[in-house]
Amino acid sequence: MEDDRKMALLLRDALEKQAHRIVLASTGTDGLDIARSHPFEAIILDAMLPEMDGFSVARFLREAKVATPILMLTALDATKDVVRGLDNGVDDYLTKPFAFAELFARLRALSRRTPTATSLLYQLEDLQLDPLTHNASRSGRPIILTRTEFLLLEFMMKQPHTVLRREAIINAVWGYEETVENNTLDVFMKQLRSKIDGGFENKLIHTVRGFGYRLTSVIHP
Repeated sequence: MEDDRKMALLLRDALEKQAHRIVLASTGTDGLDIARSHPFEAIILDAMLPEMDGFSVARFLREAKVATPILMLTALDATKDVVRGLDNGVDDYLTKPFAFAELFARLRALSRRTPTATSLLYQLEDLQLDPLTHNASRSGRPIILTRTEFLLLEFMMKQPHTVLRREAIINAVWGYEETVENNTLDVFMKQLRSKIDGGFENKLIHTVRGFGYRLTSVIHP
């Protein structure tokens, strides 16, 4: 969450080169809504955001039981500001200006505090996805996924049995900065469904007409 668009784009480009997938938010209220609605491995949070400052965003996330690690970026380096951030649930603190190498190192350190790799293995019935190795399989049969197909499946496996609205899927996979046609999502979902459900009687990817898609083994009316 960064209100300075130039800085936000620099951060996005630098992090994407490190193979991170990024969702940008330019206001505190937008960032809070996104962080509460979607699972992330880490949150980079600017202290000074319009509509709601980063300290309040962190506090509301912790009150909502969102445990995602938070790295706060700020030009405020006074001890009282650091203490305020930590007391509101921030996990680490980086003062502007900073070197990207230090940012990457701090994100790696935060990731080591998250659950172990084995706990990050997603599974639904006989479908498995490992976000660390990008390996996918069903009934032990390897599934070769493109980058976009992997991102689609990962997003759905993080929220099984939940109806995922089309706009939420598009934002999670392509990002808020991109303009993606609805039929583009349908094409990729068709390809993914063919790889996941092809040859299996028990279908896992279901279309929810008028809303989006659901990944589940339970048949809904």
